[in-house]
Amino acid sequence: MVAIQFLVVDLYHGDEVISFAPAKRAGICGIIHKASEGADIVDPEYAARRQRVLNDGLLWGAYHFGTGADVDAQVNNFLTAAAPDDDTLVALDFESNGPDTMSLDQARQFLTAIETRLGRKAVLYSGNLIKQQLGDQVDPFFGSHRLWLAEYGPVPHVPASWSQQWLWQYAGDGIGPDPKTVAGIPGAGGLDCNSYAGSPDDLAAEWAS
Repeated sequence: MVAIQFLVVDLYHGDEVISFAPAKRAGICGIIHKASEGADIVDPEYAARRQRVLNDGLLWGAYHFGTGADVDAQVNNFLTAAAPDDDTLVALDFESNGPDTMSLDQARQFLTAIETRLGRKAVLYSGNLIKQQLGDQVDPFFGSHRLWLAEYGPVPHVPASWSQQWLWQYAGDGIGPDPKTVAGIPGAGGLDCNSYAGSPDDLAAEWAS
């Protein structure tokens, strides 16, 4: 089993939050929150929770849930909703969504547009979908983006385009190894828990780079 350092929680509006301060005291360093989905959906808790997180001295990140909608519209929706500053981690959530699943080409277009607009690369969150789409192929474009790997279990299995994951979502929906809880953030049916292999200082230095 790989050593787990539970340092990051990712959230959306359906997750219950009491207070971020106890989570920070328990060792959580960063929160990545859903900002948007598709071309026109905005998470209603994003803006308020952002201020609360920053007030409590944690790192803040924003992710976009990709769909099959027009990519330019999705990029605009995300950047408007997320309003990222230089300290905000930005990420694309690339996962299965039935007939509205974002294609690999759309993911490539989205990530390219984010880099053009912000001057830095987004993090790619994915698990089974990126493994299915790329197989054993080494793709230099996707490999140049930090991988936030979703795999609930004791050991992460990284696709061929990466030598290792940057973040590892090792538990969610109540599935995966412990720890799966943290003070102040009960979640809703199972907290999304993420491990980082380096130190908290390393995480802070790399967070929005």
